[in-house]
Amino acid sequence: MKKLQNQLAMFQVSEIKVIYQPKLKASERLSVSCSKDVFNVFRQSWDMNRIQLVEQFKILLLNRANKVLGIYEVSSGGMSGTVADPKLIFAAALKGYAAGIVLAHNHPSGNLKPSQADINLTRKIKEGAMLLDIAVLDHIILSPEDSYYSFADEGLL
Repeated sequence: MKKLQNQLAMFQVSEIKVIYQPKLKASERLSVSCSKDVFNVFRQSWDMNRIQLVEQFKILLLNRANKVLGIYEVSSGGMSGTVADPKLIFAAALKGYAAGIVLAHNHPSGNLKPSQADINLTRKIKEGAMLLDIAVLDHIILSPEDSYYSFADEGLL
């Protein structure tokens, strides 16, 4: 009997479902066309009570017309860093049917200069996204002083 149960257990697998249920019609979605537009969208969604306290990493999901599908918080870390797992980024982008993404994180210190780790992560995500036919359009670093740094504007993308 136990042998039969073990054999049956081998054939039981979890079912994976992928669904997409947008809250807005395509015509009602916000459109972005430049880094300032993207910064404003992120700024509206950022918890301003934590921007000087902890580093957070988020992605903006966009359709082919650069209309906002949503924002996904990838991680929230400590004062000097957070872990942005590419697997989580791509899982969210794929589940959201995103044609493009914009990466964003804050620097609680207010220093907008990207670290070498920021540059390396951006490069790694961009390379992975190319395999999935997802465009990485920018990486924005936000500061508590209502300013930002755009990798695309600075030619680092």
